[in-house]
Amino acid sequence: MSRTKKLNILIPVIFALFLGAYARHRYMVRQITITGHLQDKEMNEISGISASGIEKDIYYVHNDSGDTSRFFSISPDGKLISTIYFKGATKAEKGVVDCEDIAVGPGPDSKKSYVYMGDIGDNYSMRKFITIYRMAEQPSFFKEGVTHATATPLHLKYPDGPKDAETLMVDPLEKLFYVVSKRHDTVGIYTAPLAYKANDTVVMTRRAKLFFAGFKPFKWITAGDISKDGRQILLKSYEKVYYWKRNEDEPVWKVMQEKPEELNYQQERQGEAIGFTAEGKGYYTTSEGIFAPIYYYNTP
Repeated sequence: MSRTKKLNILIPVIFALFLGAYARHRYMVRQITITGHLQDKEMNEISGISASGIEKDIYYVHNDSGDTSRFFSISPDGKLISTIYFKGATKAEKGVVDCEDIAVGPGPDSKKSYVYMGDIGDNYSMRKFITIYRMAEQPSFFKEGVTHATATPLHLKYPDGPKDAETLMVDPLEKLFYVVSKRHDTVGIYTAPLAYKANDTVVMTRRAKLFFAGFKPFKWITAGDISKDGRQILLKSYEKVYYWKRNEDEPVWKVMQEKPEELNYQQERQGEAIGFTAEGKGYYTTSEGIFAPIYYYNTP
């Protein structure tokens, strides 16, 4: 066999071995860890994940469009613990239109923690308003089986016309909702106060716009989270995870205009969920699909 033919065979083999060793190394140094898989077929289009504010190692996840008004509590290895139903909009066939993200944070009672379900998806940018449902965390959320929550809705409007969005975040320091739009070359950052009464309709404030390099739809923004202490911020697209560290006196929207750090991310089938751990030392991602893997990463 000629030297040229040998090289043509050896080079691809060496390259493949290198990639395999590199991937194995990343797992070994725990840059990427699969903690488990979603263990119930009902969790087949997961689009959001958020850590409980009162129970250790409990996370909330939910399906996006097509599902009813419910969400799930799970363990980090993906075991389904509880299915939590809530009463959504009577005019929506299944109670909700398109739930795209979930967040946990403070609310009207300072002694309680609240789950916020973001019915904010709008693929065709036609909705007159989007809706966030607030539900106080309860011990029943952590018991196996089915339970129900009382939901208090807030209706939000964009100041510059309807948008599709898949990112809902709660800033515990300034007591604000953050909604980040999904599509186009630049995305908008919008805020609204956490304090509201049932069925209030509020026009959000547009704070800033962000540009991320890349190709559509891979660069579209699909999820985000703010850590429980308000000091860290995450956004993710279909192919990247962006991270900011916040100083005490900076609004989140100003911090996000600074150049972000790009963190480790194993690109998923259709990754639309990201959330910090309760203590903020790491973050989880997962995606749509039956028995989808759950990835854990350390924060910087």
